[in-house]
Amino acid sequence: MTEEKIFEQDDKNYLPVFKRYKIVLERGEGAYLYDINGKKYIDFLAGIAVNVLGHNYPPLVKAISEQAAKVIHVSNLYYTEPQATAAVKLVKLSGLDRAFFANSGAEANEGAIKIARKFAKSLSKDKTQIITAWDSFHGRTLATLTATGQPHYQEGLEPLPAGFDYVHFNDADELAEKISDKTCAVMLETIQGEGGVYPPKGDYLKRVRELCDKHGALLILDEIQSGMGRSGKFFAYEKYGIKPDIVTLAKGLAGGVPIGAFVCTEEVAQAFKPGDHGTTFGGNPLACAAANVVLDTVPNEKFLAHVEEVGAYFKDKLIGLQEKYPAQIKEIRGEGLILGAQLDKPKRSGVEIVNECMKRGAIINCTVGTVLRFIPPLIITREQVDEVINILDSVLGE
Repeated sequence: MTEEKIFEQDDKNYLPVFKRYKIVLERGEGAYLYDINGKKYIDFLAGIAVNVLGHNYPPLVKAISEQAAKVIHVSNLYYTEPQATAAVKLVKLSGLDRAFFANSGAEANEGAIKIARKFAKSLSKDKTQIITAWDSFHGRTLATLTATGQPHYQEGLEPLPAGFDYVHFNDADELAEKISDKTCAVMLETIQGEGGVYPPKGDYLKRVRELCDKHGALLILDEIQSGMGRSGKFFAYEKYGIKPDIVTLAKGLAGGVPIGAFVCTEEVAQAFKPGDHGTTFGGNPLACAAANVVLDTVPNEKFLAHVEEVGAYFKDKLIGLQEKYPAQIKEIRGEGLILGAQLDKPKRSGVEIVNECMKRGAIINCTVGTVLRFIPPLIITREQVDEVINILDSVLGE
C-alpha cells in the first residue's frame, strides 16, 4: 500500500485523537527506524520511552515467538510460569512485596488508586484525599486523568471523580500545608515526564516520604516513564534514597509489548480480596515472556552503568548546544536517558524543530509545547548521540 493510501484510510477511519507526523514507519533495527519508502531515522523517542532495548532485539523477538507458539492467552483464572517469574523479579527489584499486571500505564495507575483507596478506607472512612502534582501525567481513564494535574486534558469531561487535590512539584512546604490525616495517598511521578522533564530537587522526595509517614498516607510513585532503568537506576526512586508504598510501571516493561504493573507492600496488598480487582488480558503469557527478557537485561549493572554514562555524555552535549544557542535553549534537565531541553524564544517552535529534525532523519519529541524531550532506547551509543546532536545543531543554527 502506498504512503498516500495509508494516510487517506487512516484520516477517514481512525478516531481523530492524534496529530500524526506524515511518515509511515515500517520496520526497525536497534536505535533506527525505517519508513515505508526506506528512509532511515535515528529514534530518540523510542515509542515514548517504550522500546528500551531498541527495535528487533533478537532475544526479545525469540522469546515472543517461542511463547506465541506455545500459548498467548489463558486468563488469570489459571497460573502461568511467565507471569509467576515476572512477579518474582519485580518484587525483588522494587523491594516491595506483591505485583499485579495490567495492560497499560493508565491501568497500572488506576489499580494503584483503587488499592490505595481501599486500604485507606480500612483505616478511616474519611481518609479519601489523594494529592497529586500540577503538570503531572498519570493516564487517560477518568480517575487517572483527574489525577493528572493538567486541566486542559480534563476539559469537557466533567464531572470528574472527587477526592483529588494538587500541589506544585518540588514544593514540600505546599504539600505540608495540604496533607492531613484525611489524606489517603500522595501520588507523584518520580521524574515528571510529560510535564517537561522535571527531576526532584534536593531532599524533596525524602520530605514527601516523611510527610506521608507522619499522616498515615501512602506514597505512590509513578515510574511509568522514569522507571525501567531510564534514570540510570532500575527504579528512579533508588537515586533519592526512599521507597514508596506502591510503584507503577508500564511503557518499557515488556520492550514494546503492551503491559502495565503496580507493586505494593504486603500491608497494602491485603486491602484487596478476590473480586476487588482484575483484568482479562493483563499479565498474559506473551506479555510476561517479553517482560522477563527486559527484566533479565535492564537491571544488569553494566547495562545501567551504560545508561548513566551515555546519559551524562548526552546531557553534556545538550549543555554545549545551550551554550552555543543561549537565545534558543534556556535550560537542560533530566537524569540518565530522560532529558529535556527547555526552549526560550527559538527561531522555530518546538513542533517545527521536531519536524525539521525528522526531515533530517532524527525522531525526537516536544512536550508542553516548549520542551524538546529525549527518551531514546537505552542501548544508544555515544556515536548515535553525536548523530542527533549534529542534526539539532543544524536545525537550531539554520
